[in-house]
Amino acid sequence: MNINITNLKKTFGDKTAIDISDFTIHDGDMLGLVGNNGAGKTTLFRLMLDLIKTDEGQVTMRPATQDGTEREINPATSEDWKAFTGAYIDEGFLIDFLTPEEYFAFIGKVNGLSKEETESRVAAFDRFMNGEVLGQKKLIRNFSAGNKQKIGIISALINRPQLLILDEPFNFLDPSSQNILKHILKDYNTQSGATVIISSHNLTHTTDISSRIALLESGRIIKDLPNHNGSAEKELEEYFNHISEESDNDKPSVD
Repeated sequence: MNINITNLKKTFGDKTAIDISDFTIHDGDMLGLVGNNGAGKTTLFRLMLDLIKTDEGQVTMRPATQDGTEREINPATSEDWKAFTGAYIDEGFLIDFLTPEEYFAFIGKVNGLSKEETESRVAAFDRFMNGEVLGQKKLIRNFSAGNKQKIGIISALINRPQLLILDEPFNFLDPSSQNILKHILKDYNTQSGATVIISSHNLTHTTDISSRIALLESGRIIKDLPNHNGSAEKELEEYFNHISEESDNDKPSVD
């Protein structure tokens, strides 16, 4: 799954949310997207998933086919990308008047899976769910933020997508669940060869699992770093420390 971003622009009023002239995400990349609040991470994901319209430019996806050929798909003009993409941005993706079991069954049905196959795929996440998701006899809206997060992440993986997009997946999770999720994502990327893109404020988690890091600032990708055994973490920490120091220096002094 190769993804090409070309001359992509999105503004909200006088604020530039995304301005990316040329960026390629390669087949099998485990890409970590980092940046401060307002950098444009979620907006980029929403553009990629055709949840909001671009002002200019495009995102094109090139999924591999069984015969090894590639075809180009633009999510803005074709629905074909949905068959090979799994994503979870926020709890707005959930149908919160369903139970988790009903929601997983719905996701499985949409993806052409049998009831038994869906249940088997969900059961593979037993350790991640930690006995707190299935069999609770309550609607998704009544779960904690952490368990809603787990439900959303699992639903994004049910169809075993070629492209997986997760926005801040470690949010709301306890430390044990964060560690389990890191193993899930790394194993999925390694075993399936899928292209996985995550955003996170947590540099340690991001550098632990990502093979590549893209740093966004004001909607622009200002660094594209290889990340071998966490090699990008030091450079990222230095960058954010510098930004923090500049922010402190800009504050008015108090006598």
